[in-house]
Amino acid sequence: MTATLFLLAATALFAVVIVLGWRHLPGERFQMLATVPVRRCDHGHWRGINFTWYGLLLASAAITGMVFVLILARAAGQGLIPLAALLLLIVGLCVPASRWVARKVEKKRHTFTIGGAFFCGLVASPALILLVDGGCLLAGVPLLNLQVVLAALAIGYIIGEGLGRLACLSFGCCYGKPLHQCGRLAALLFDKVAIVFTAPTKKAVYEGGLAGVKLVPIQGLTCLLYTATGLFASALFLQGRYRSAFLLSLLVSQVWRVLSEMLRADFRGFTAISAYQKMGLAAVVYGSLLCLVLPQPHLPVPDIGAGLLLLLDPMLLLGLKAGWCILFLHFGRSMVTGATLSFEVRRDCI
Repeated sequence: MTATLFLLAATALFAVVIVLGWRHLPGERFQMLATVPVRRCDHGHWRGINFTWYGLLLASAAITGMVFVLILARAAGQGLIPLAALLLLIVGLCVPASRWVARKVEKKRHTFTIGGAFFCGLVASPALILLVDGGCLLAGVPLLNLQVVLAALAIGYIIGEGLGRLACLSFGCCYGKPLHQCGRLAALLFDKVAIVFTAPTKKAVYEGGLAGVKLVPIQGLTCLLYTATGLFASALFLQGRYRSAFLLSLLVSQVWRVLSEMLRADFRGFTAISAYQKMGLAAVVYGSLLCLVLPQPHLPVPDIGAGLLLLLDPMLLLGLKAGWCILFLHFGRSMVTGATLSFEVRRDCI
């Protein structure tokens, strides 16, 4: 019953966030969150740094994914300290990898790729888990179970990326093709929910020249598919079906990555089949091989109550808040937009 309530509450919360985000985030109001003046210019103006809703939403989605990893893995009896150490290692790898891979594929300095970061994280995760297990042996604490932790990580990833697509709605990136280029069926299916960007600072406008054009809502579709899959995979996990939960999260996320790029209009590299599509296919093969190699764990059915108790740990909550701040500052500082500010005294309020 507790597991059902947990999943229902998460479903209701995600549904509200997705509906509101799909409706409001493409608007001009929800791109810049705040601007900080940093340098004085001529005529009393200041140059400013923009902090974006993109960073707020992406940091929040990433922390939500981490919370799911911790809750599920703790419910399955995995140790909190080894889990926290593992997440630090994975985040420490994937955050810079999101920029490195994008530079390699797209030849752009100021951009990120979640797909590339995920591929690096997936490949490295088994080795990182074994590294943490080595530390557990030295400390005399229980080891992490590879299959259980991989399943929890896969679920946390697909939920985090699914919610993270709301950030793309805000910034106007990862945008779909114009509806009029996709045939009558697409126009019929997506006309009422198509995404329209108008602000000149939205990527679909300044890069794609698609101001005021109805676009395939690829960000919203990805958000719905990934979060629904993550919740269903969580239900499998909480039944002790770890391999099924891992494979479901992996297959849906990576097969959709390959297929969805056919509906996208943003720049994805210089080849007909993008590097991200190739990574998606390679991830499916690699993850399937992992499932063949790793034995199915025979553990007690996870106790969601034990997992939820970690939310009462003040040190963990402080750590998650610190992680959110770091991610927000990293992803939220806009490198492709600027601002000019002026200040005045309101005489009528003196």
